Amino acid sequence: MVFQLTDEQAAVVELVREFVTREVLPVASRLDRNERPEDCFSWELVEKASAAGLRTLTLDEEYGGSGVDFVTTALAVEELAKGDMGLAVVFAQTWKLAQTLQLAGTAEQRARYLPAYAADPRGLLAITFTEPDTASDYFVPHDGARYATTAVEAEGGWRLNGLKHFISNGNRASLYIVFAQTDVAQSLEHGSTAFLVPRDTPGLSIGRVHDKLGERLANNAEVIFEDVFVPDADVLGEPGQGFRVQQTFFPASNAYAAATVLGVAEAAYDRALAWARQRVQGGKPIIQHDSLASDLAELRMWLDATRLYVLHAAWAGDHPEAWDPMLGALPKVLASEVGWRVLTRAMEVHGGYGYMKETGMEKLLRDAAAFLHSDGVNRTLLLKAAKHLR
Repeated sequence: MVFQLTDEQAAVVELVREFVTREVLPVASRLDRNERPEDCFSWELVEKASAAGLRTLTLDEEYGGSGVDFVTTALAVEELAKGDMGLAVVFAQTWKLAQTLQLAGTAEQRARYLPAYAADPRGLLAITFTEPDTASDYFVPHDGARYATTAVEAEGGWRLNGLKHFISNGNRASLYIVFAQTDVAQSLEHGSTAFLVPRDTPGLSIGRVHDKLGERLANNAEVIFEDVFVPDADVLGEPGQGFRVQQTFFPASNAYAAATVLGVAEAAYDRALAWARQRVQGGKPIIQHDSLASDLAELRMWLDATRLYVLHAAWAGDHPEAWDPMLGALPKVLASEVGWRVLTRAMEVHGGYGYMKETGMEKLLRDAAAFLHSDGVNRTLLLKAAKHLR
């Protein structure tokens, strides 16, 4: 395989890089420091991204987007995360859900929802899997795994009741893909259904916004459904086949999550390298000390290897004939472990300064910790991959 960016991919990377430099870096640290999690989110950044054409990056051209593939999207996510992880999560969620809706939605659903999403400069998307007692179960389903959120057939549609939590863009999305149990006699693998639910649907409300350690520019929140009526026209896929819709989502989800934490690690590495070149100890810049230079070389090796793995997973998502199910689990595990390694070592390169907030390393460390847990706890994802070995 030849790993060289196309002209389109290079243009997208440059567009995101310019947006990060101009709009994200000047405000990210200030937003991150806000006490209330709701105040860390910025509609202004979303609107500016819309104006730059970034929000609709993955939307097909017929709906007003750029129609980029999985690889280009992964590159964009990584570049955006160099500016701020939380903002990268806001858009990675929206980008992959636009792709999911285009893959799994009917022509009528696409025509009804996608133009409206494209036209709204604040249009964001969210997907609701996780519940207080149902989390790892949908990654590694078993016979007893069921969503507590249920949907019961009613005249012309379904009645939806339940609570989801930890939902990225949960309090900001204009449209949700909601997974609910529609056959309580079956596991969620065989008895769940996916629904399209607009934000203004009666009975849908927002609970608490979770107060996170890092990744703070993205809001995660509870989404509550109280007797929400969903018409049959808004069933995504077939009733009882929610897990099939889920499978269209996970390839991109894992690759984009990996690209997100990779971008944070890249930002930390770049700061450590710049610091090592200008910080003088022992009579010379510390990069001239062999032990430290070899540490930086090792980090570069891990980052480059991880990027190739992430891009391979994204490429396989674009080429289903080459898909390996393990690529829907392992890239994020590798990227998050490498990211944590890079962050802790990059802090050490800074010496005592690395522990001071003024260098920015503290924020990057908090952000990198997120994906040891987010998008599937690493141990759960390893178990998911292990199922394919068996």
